Amino acid sequence: MSLTLNQPPKLCLRKPVLVRCSPLHHSNGFSSASLPQSQTLPLTILCADPCRSHLVRPMVRRDGDMDALDYEMPSDFLEVTKLIGTSNGWITSLVDGIVQIREHPGKNPKQVRTIFLPPHETLPLCQAQMATNVAMSSSSPLKEECAVAVKFLGPQLSICKPAQSNADREWINIRISNPCFFSSPVMYSEKEDMFRIVGSGGHLVGSWDLGKHKYTPKIQRIQFQNLPELSKAKRELLYSSNTSEHLVESRTTGETFMVKWYKRTAKTIYGIERMETKALMVFKIDEQGNAVYTQDIGDLCIFLTRSESFCLPASSVRHMRPNRAKLMDVDEITIIDLAAQKWN
Repeated sequence: MSLTLNQPPKLCLRKPVLVRCSPLHHSNGFSSASLPQSQTLPLTILCADPCRSHLVRPMVRRDGDMDALDYEMPSDFLEVTKLIGTSNGWITSLVDGIVQIREHPGKNPKQVRTIFLPPHETLPLCQAQMATNVAMSSSSPLKEECAVAVKFLGPQLSICKPAQSNADREWINIRISNPCFFSSPVMYSEKEDMFRIVGSGGHLVGSWDLGKHKYTPKIQRIQFQNLPELSKAKRELLYSSNTSEHLVESRTTGETFMVKWYKRTAKTIYGIERMETKALMVFKIDEQGNAVYTQDIGDLCIFLTRSESFCLPASSVRHMRPNRAKLMDVDEITIIDLAAQKWN
């Protein structure tokens, strides 16, 4: 298939503005940056594992924090709802090839808004039944500039702008060539105005937009620095753990962090394996790709899930102290003090 990348882009992720007011934002070659959006806790996050579809843990915003609901979800919840994931409190499902974005019921369950996107196309030699997650570039898909990205397990990344008119609304389906991105989640970077995916192992970060880097991603090579000295036992523990990498961006400080999340099977309950966090490594990434290990992220706290991850000032979250990471998964909910981790 012929790709004409030198033509003017048909879409851009954000609505252009005339003035750039923040030094943390810059033009990505096709759109001008806007003022940072304020970031708050989402109304809901549905923690799910596509490989263990019977395990779902709903988290809701309550009393200024994210808390788990007190009841268990039906074991066939993912099968019935066709859930892809949640982003900014909106719930996304794939039903008969149609992506649906549904507002969290909140206080008005009878007035829930649902957006139906165009029929979804599966690229050759790809699958579009199992997704890693979904990410949105805005707090609401009803905003004109909002773009929604669905990362499927494998090479396909699909992006659509829900607020466009029906005639202009379409999916941009991207086939990712590097297999290190196949199983990784997608996130939206407001600083870069791009959708970003960290490759398995964390040595590459790919960034896509709807302009110059629509089909040819911008690649950032990561150089890890200041790694902690590990004891033999700790090193063997990490090597034998299931490891996932997550990008997290602080909109208040403009910093970007990569989090390495180490988990291992801890026990088996009724034939279901349950995993537990063994360690967490946080790296601060600069524009040159230097990833410096740190145990001090200042007044910030990190929320980490399989669906979406975000970073907020600890002062804006009740019950959270600075320099903490709250891990929310189907297996556990725990808070880690980054400064208290011992490696030797």
